[in-house]
Amino acid sequence: MTTSTPLPPGSTIGIIGGGQLGRMAALAAARLGYRVHVFCPEADSPTEQVTAAATVAEYTDLKALAAFARAVDVVTFEFENIPADSVRLLASLVPVRPSRRVLEVAQDRIAEKAFFNSIGIETAPWAAVASAAEPEGRRRPTGAPLRLEDHPLRL
Repeated sequence: MTTSTPLPPGSTIGIIGGGQLGRMAALAAARLGYRVHVFCPEADSPTEQVTAAATVAEYTDLKALAAFARAVDVVTFEFENIPADSVRLLASLVPVRPSRRVLEVAQDRIAEKAFFNSIGIETAPWAAVASAAEPEGRRRPTGAPLRLEDHPLRL
């Protein structure tokens, strides 16, 4: 679900995740005139302590997620370890910002680094590895630089 209009004050922002970042976001949202509804598996989370409403349920509880979506105007997530399928369900019911695609990229370290590199953000040298055994056959002398162009799985 998408929307291009600004969210008016008085609207309810749903936050998935109840930690310290969610708490800071909820406090900032309240100062701007928004209500916050948090969804997380722990009761009395740092975010819940400062929000107007809370849903305490597992991130995979589809009924609870659907009810949460009906209670909010937009959803955001506090950290990247939320199941992507849960956010995909929410996105079909209510706008999710940033998009679920952002979450999916953040959960895949290869996709994340490739994305950063594709937009000109440098990362430490890296190479995709298909299995734990793969690096064993490619040992390099101690102190020798890693040459990504030599890596068979280079993106």
